[in-house]
Amino acid sequence: MDDLQQDQAGAEELIVLCAPDGSAAGRLPKREVHHADTPLHLAFSCYLFDQESRVLVTRRALTKRTWPGVVTNSCCGHPGPGESMRAAIERRLDQELGVRPDSVELVLPRFRYRATMPDGTVENELCPVYRACVRTPLPLHLDPTEVHDATWTPWAEYRAGALADPASVSPWSALQVADLDALGADPMGWPAGSDSELPPAAVA
Repeated sequence: MDDLQQDQAGAEELIVLCAPDGSAAGRLPKREVHHADTPLHLAFSCYLFDQESRVLVTRRALTKRTWPGVVTNSCCGHPGPGESMRAAIERRLDQELGVRPDSVELVLPRFRYRATMPDGTVENELCPVYRACVRTPLPLHLDPTEVHDATWTPWAEYRAGALADPASVSPWSALQVADLDALGADPMGWPAGSDSELPPAAVA
């Protein structure tokens, strides 16, 4: 049984650790990763849009270890060892929101950030950013351990709020919105990136 099959079978979730050059540098159980000296590791962020360029804005569950209750993008997560980024995004969109996207495209291949919570817990991620789209938004099925609530919001409104008050959203989303804004005002017009631009650890 490979790593991904083990995870699907209910084994402890493993996180891919990264070297400074973006290559894979081992793995750790998720429960051991986030602390005051969090190692650099692989993640993703996804912004889910409908045909009206509304983005699904979520509020993280109040029981989350990192940034509980914070407003953020549609979905974040960690690909497992041997799992492609797109497969991980589709898996987490389904698990957290009950959504199956019609498309998933890379838009910020090399996004990286480090942020510290008031209690000293650190996030330290190589975190490529993706745009996912649904033609027809269906009823959401939120996982309460991951998502407190979710709202379809015009992109221009979310963008303006995050740029004017970065502290109103998660630290990663604040940085990502600034980078996405540089790609253009219309999220459907953002150019899709190539997997060849991803950090080596992200190419399964």
